[in-house]
Amino acid sequence: MPRIEIMLGDGNPLVLSAMSEVFERDPRFSLVATTATAEGFLGMAMRVPIQVGVIDWNLPALGAEKLTEVLRAQERAPRVVIYGHDQDPGLPRRAMAVGAAAFVSRSAPIDKLVQTCLDVAEGKMVFPFLDVRELRADPISTLSRKERLLLEALAEGLTNKQLAARLGISTNTVKFHLSNVFDKLSVKNRAQAIAFYYSAQAKG
Repeated sequence: MPRIEIMLGDGNPLVLSAMSEVFERDPRFSLVATTATAEGFLGMAMRVPIQVGVIDWNLPALGAEKLTEVLRAQERAPRVVIYGHDQDPGLPRRAMAVGAAAFVSRSAPIDKLVQTCLDVAEGKMVFPFLDVRELRADPISTLSRKERLLLEALAEGLTNKQLAARLGISTNTVKFHLSNVFDKLSVKNRAQAIAFYYSAQAKG
């Protein structure tokens, strides 16, 4: 079987070194590159085909959340495994919402990370701490990436014209997306949408 091309991104040099050794020794993987920054990861992923990327949730300086969003918009993007602390129960949900394929706790045995990478390479999604029913019950999880960006910008108090400039779309398209956001969140106006957004942030 062909080896799984993998890349590792972690801000902790000791963790990065330990992970590198494990994947280099495993004949099922081909370790393409390692990096300590999100920018380094993105730059390499844009140039070299990578099947699976293991990304530290707090990877400097963008962080895994933003990096995963950016990667998801690219062609031939690697499938992302988020490697994060499990003290925050909302992390797996946030990882899934931005397009990650899996979440593995940093306190889990390294074998768990390896197996998750194998599963993800086969097209599976692995979120051991996540109640998917709860995710489906969260209206924000039903928003598209563009709608989520719009809602986040809306929460900053931007006007339709400013939203259009921020997202590079027309004001009519902004109105169309806002209408969809209001419908999905079951709210009637901008103020209610912003209140819903901040309420969800406080919970997650």
